[in-house]
Amino acid sequence: MNEHLLFVYNADSGLFSVVADFAHKILSPKTYACHLCALTYGDFSMKQKWKKFIEGLPVKSEFLHKDAFEKRYGTAVELPAVFVATSGGVKALISRAEIESCQSLHELETMVTERLKAHVQHHHTNI
Repeated sequence: MNEHLLFVYNADSGLFSVVADFAHKILSPKTYACHLCALTYGDFSMKQKWKKFIEGLPVKSEFLHKDAFEKRYGTAVELPAVFVATSGGVKALISRAEIESCQSLHELETMVTERLKAHVQHHHTNI
């Protein structure tokens, strides 16, 4: 089975959206709608620690903005969120509320690692 992690931001793609999103994150961080972005991105780019964490995972990872996710999968869900994506669709791995409960990048990394491990164990026991 060709599974990968799918991280979906609660922000639209496109230059205007990215610039507006960037400004909102800097000027009003408390009302910023994407906690996944806030945890994993600095002011201008993905945090190196997060990038290295993603590169070290045992599965590939993909990152999508809200509009691209909805276009590809035809579904609207509370974002940000993390999914396991397969050729048959997506399955929620970490919800918006769970991401928002993370107070640090380390907490998010721990949650991703634990959920991925549990998913793999569950998948192998059902074979």
